[in-house]
Amino acid sequence: MPYTKRRRLVSSAVAVALGATALAACGSSSEDDGAASGPVTLTYWSWAPGMDKVVDLWNKGPGKERQITVTVKKQASGDTLVTKILTAHKAGKAPDLVQAEYQALPTLVSNDALADISGEAGDAKEEFADGVWQQTTLGTDAVYAVPQDIGPMMFFYREDLFKKYGLTVPTTWDEFADTARELKKAAPDKDLTTFSANDSGLFAGLAQQAGARWWTTSGDKWKVGINDAATKKVASFWGGLVEEGAIDNQPMYTPAWNKALDTGQQIAWVSAVWAPGTLTTAAPATKGKWAMAPLPQWTKGENRTGSWGGSSTAVTTDSKHKDAAATFAAWLNTDPQALNALAKESGIYPASTAAQTSGAFATPPEFFANQPDFYTKAAEIAETTAPSAWGPNVNVAYTTFKNAFGAAAKNRSDFTAALDAMQEDTVADLKKQGFGVAE
Repeated sequence: MPYTKRRRLVSSAVAVALGATALAACGSSSEDDGAASGPVTLTYWSWAPGMDKVVDLWNKGPGKERQITVTVKKQASGDTLVTKILTAHKAGKAPDLVQAEYQALPTLVSNDALADISGEAGDAKEEFADGVWQQTTLGTDAVYAVPQDIGPMMFFYREDLFKKYGLTVPTTWDEFADTARELKKAAPDKDLTTFSANDSGLFAGLAQQAGARWWTTSGDKWKVGINDAATKKVASFWGGLVEEGAIDNQPMYTPAWNKALDTGQQIAWVSAVWAPGTLTTAAPATKGKWAMAPLPQWTKGENRTGSWGGSSTAVTTDSKHKDAAATFAAWLNTDPQALNALAKESGIYPASTAAQTSGAFATPPEFFANQPDFYTKAAEIAETTAPSAWGPNVNVAYTTFKNAFGAAAKNRSDFTAALDAMQEDTVADLKKQGFGVAE
C-alpha cells in the first residue's frame, strides 16, 4: 500500500468506527509473540525523570516472573520525541514502547506507528475517567495507549490577598472578569493574573472546557474547527481583558513572572494539578498562602474542566512483542506500587482514578499544606475533564498560536484574528501533507 494512501486511511480511522479495520489492513508486518514464551527484552523511550527506578520494580517483580525485561532509554519530550519516533519507525526500528503526550497520538497513529492494544490492555478502561480514556482511543474501538498522567485544570489563588481585598473566588468566567476589575480598582499596581501567549496548551485546555473540538472527521476527511464558536468565545474573553488592561499580558515562566507571583503582584493563576510544583520554585515566599478551586464555568452550575498536559504509554507497530509490551504498559499505569513510584520518582499526577487519593496523594502537596482536601478536590475535578479532539498536526497549530497570539497579546489587539490565523495555517498544512480536508 502506498505510504500516502495508508496514512490517509489510518487518519480517517482516528475518529470513526472503521479505525480498527483500517489499521488491520494497513498495519505493520511485525509478527506478534502472542503470549511471549521465553525471555523477552523490551525497550521503552521515556522522558519522565526517575523512570528507570520505576521500571526496576517491574524487572525485579512481575517482569521477572513473566520473563519480560524492560530497558528505559531517556529521551527528550514534545515534538523532538515525536520526530525521533517517526524517523525510527520509517526505518522499522522504533522501540517497543514510547511515552507519548495525548495530543501526539493522532500524529503517531496516522503514520501507522502505534499498535492497537485493545485486545491486550482494553480491560484497563475501568481504571480511568471516560474523558481520559477517550484520549487514547481517539473515538474508535481501538486502544492506542494506556493513560499515564493527566493535567486537569484548576484555579489557584492567594487566599490571604483575596481576603485582604475583599474578593470572592469566582465560579463563572463572568465573575472572574469582575474579580479582575475589582482588584484593579482596589490595587491598581496588581493583576489577578496574566494571559500568556507562550502557552498554547493552556489555551487549548480552556477551549476544551468551553466545548471546542479542534479536529474531527467527516467521512474520510479531516475537519478543522479551531476558530469555532466555543474557541472564539474563549479568545474574545481573554482578549477583551487584555485590551482593557484588567489583567497582565506578559508570558509565564520568566523571571518577571516568578517575581510577580512571589511578591503578590499577581494573585491568581489558571493552571493545572501540577501547579504546586511550579509554585514551589517560582514563588517560594508564598508557601501556605495559596488555595485551589475548580475552574470557573461558562454557565453557572456547570461542572467541567479542561486538560493541560499529560501523557500515555503506547506500543509501537514495530514491536515484535506486542502482548508483552501491552502487559507492561498496563502494569505501569494501574499497579498501586508502580503508581506510587511514578509519583515519587517522576512527580506525575496519575491518570488512574484509584491512585489520585491514595499512596502519595493521601496528603496534600507540602506547598498547599493549608488545604488538607487538595487531592480529594483534585480527583473530583479530574472526573469532569471534557473530551479532547486532537489531530495529526497539533504542532503547526501550536506554533501559529505562539506567533499570532504573541503579537496580539503584546499589541493588545484582536485575539479572534489570531485564531483565524491558526485555522488557516492548520488547514493548509493538512492539505500539504496530503490529508483530505472538509471545508
